[in-house]
Amino acid sequence: MCWTGNEQDAGHGVVIEDDRIVELVATGQTPKLSYNRQFNAANLVLLPGLINCHHHFYQTLTRAVPAALNKELFPWLQTLYPIWANLDEESIYLSTQLALAELLLSGCTTAVDHHYIFSQSLQHATDVQVEASATTGARVVLTRGSMSLGQSAGGLPPDSVVQQDEQILLESQRLIDAFHQSHSGSKCQIALAPCSPFSVTPELMKQTAELAKRNDVLLHTHLAETEDENQFCLRQFGMRPLDYLESVGWLQQRTWLAHGIHFDAAEISRLGQVQIGISHCPSSNMVLASGICPTQELTNAGVRVGLGVDGSASNDGSNLIQETRQAMLLGKLKYGAANFSHHHALQMATAGGAALLHRPELGSIAVGQQADLALFSLDEPRFSGAADPLAALLLCGAHQAKHVMVAGQWQVTDGAMVNLDIEALVAKHQAAAQRLLKQIG
Repeated sequence: MCWTGNEQDAGHGVVIEDDRIVELVATGQTPKLSYNRQFNAANLVLLPGLINCHHHFYQTLTRAVPAALNKELFPWLQTLYPIWANLDEESIYLSTQLALAELLLSGCTTAVDHHYIFSQSLQHATDVQVEASATTGARVVLTRGSMSLGQSAGGLPPDSVVQQDEQILLESQRLIDAFHQSHSGSKCQIALAPCSPFSVTPELMKQTAELAKRNDVLLHTHLAETEDENQFCLRQFGMRPLDYLESVGWLQQRTWLAHGIHFDAAEISRLGQVQIGISHCPSSNMVLASGICPTQELTNAGVRVGLGVDGSASNDGSNLIQETRQAMLLGKLKYGAANFSHHHALQMATAGGAALLHRPELGSIAVGQQADLALFSLDEPRFSGAADPLAALLLCGAHQAKHVMVAGQWQVTDGAMVNLDIEALVAKHQAAAQRLLKQIG
């Protein structure tokens, strides 16, 4: 079975040339174009590659930390900041590989990472991520995050992990020049991502927006995640988060936000008018009790809504097909069983993410699109008895893809990574996590 995400019929397969889809073969038809290799996808469910719009790869190193359990966002962050302050380049390399392997194995072909922890021992995390990402075969958008408002200046993060505005801006430009690929089908893009209103200065937000415009790159930040954030913005800036966003020049189509939970009706209308993007992160929002993103109201207003797994210390995983299921379940709970289906959730995880990232060549199966594909087997006990294969993927809880292709190249075959030794990677990653935790006793 093939779900194209656009109602086109590819029931008898697709033809791929280089990195693109060149023909859809309708049910009962045979290819019109010639081909030299054939892959038998019978008994598999074929989807467009899933798109993860918000993540923190480094947090794979701090899953289920006892001191951070059962806390809401601000105390959770304050518990983990001292641990993250000890990150080094090796831990970033391993956590990037591990997170992307998890994502690929779950059917995700494009992933965003928001890295914002920089310290004296970790100055070039994004450079390391570019190198590590290339070893996995995944398509990535790496955001140069930042924190410049430390505790001594009224912010939330410790001063040891904040940088000066000038240094952040210079590094942002360097990374764009070195690594950003603007062409259609690019495998690596750079976006600019000051962390949040409670960790950066308004001046940095303004200058980052200007820098993004000059370089034609996207902007990303956390916003309206918790009521605590609303109160912080009122105390610190004298305005609600969305008004603050507008005051620093970020209320624009170039911007996408993580979470977007605590907006009122008038604010949702304003977001839709500029077609801003929002990454819905259901599992993280549930773990931290942050709230439920109003996805339908946002979509109806014209907001581009995608899906993100968020950090692996608040999820605590990097599995996008499971996150799609979570989005479906939460959508049914909020809007009613008949008003939010598996189709809604899958659309959010594919075409929704592509629109959010301004990547029209991704997120669906059609002629001319990138050959990013995820194939799932239903040969597990959990699927036995399922009548609708597509619905079964989410309702029965698919957790791993059988095969995954990115830009016409297989990166997962028979449920295993093509380019990585997972067993060896997990051993190295686990050792790095243990070293990190030992540094704080």
